[in-house]
Amino acid sequence: MSEPLMEKPNAEANPTASTAGIVMDNRYLPPPQDGDGKIWVRTSALIQRSPEELYELWHDVESAPKWQEQIAQVTRTGEMTSHWVMRSGDSSIEWNSMILADEPGRRITWRSISGESNNAGEVIFEPAPGGRGTIVIVLQEFRLGKMAALWETMVGRNPKQAVIENLRHFKALAESGEIPRTQGQPHGDRGFVGGLKQSVYGEKIATPPGDSRIAS
Repeated sequence: MSEPLMEKPNAEANPTASTAGIVMDNRYLPPPQDGDGKIWVRTSALIQRSPEELYELWHDVESAPKWQEQIAQVTRTGEMTSHWVMRSGDSSIEWNSMILADEPGRRITWRSISGESNNAGEVIFEPAPGGRGTIVIVLQEFRLGKMAALWETMVGRNPKQAVIENLRHFKALAESGEIPRTQGQPHGDRGFVGGLKQSVYGEKIATPPGDSRIAS
């Protein structure tokens, strides 16, 4: 397998997805600690769809712009590879990604293999007790390095918050085909706290469009 990132003289090693599903004493172990230029985030959601349905939606990478913030386009370039474009205004970040493990209805792991974003991740689809939907668990690693300033400037959020928001969007899309949005809603002066929340949580970031055809 080609390692394009490693061909650059000053490149860091590619991130490797670490399992989100390690269990000890009936509890998931916490994700690794941030450090050495890497940050980690794990989040989960209970979604009222079957594991098989959610796997199919997530696996359709070309539909990612419907629920992932600022993802402008995803193009499948091979059976296990895809090209991603993240855009904000006139700025963009592009990278290529590869699926490392693909277990239909249960688990997908991936990592970037070249481009301007070093990331890796895993999603697990776990049936909820009593057949009440699916617990979706996401673990992602970002190796920012020199890309940190560009990422923060472009995305407008810490990557951890972006992952949490994207899973929230995924849940809304899977359950209803629509993603709640605040853009265009009237409100009065937010004051200092409201302004701080807007800055931290990125309310100015456009909400993905969703797709009403998904819900049934």
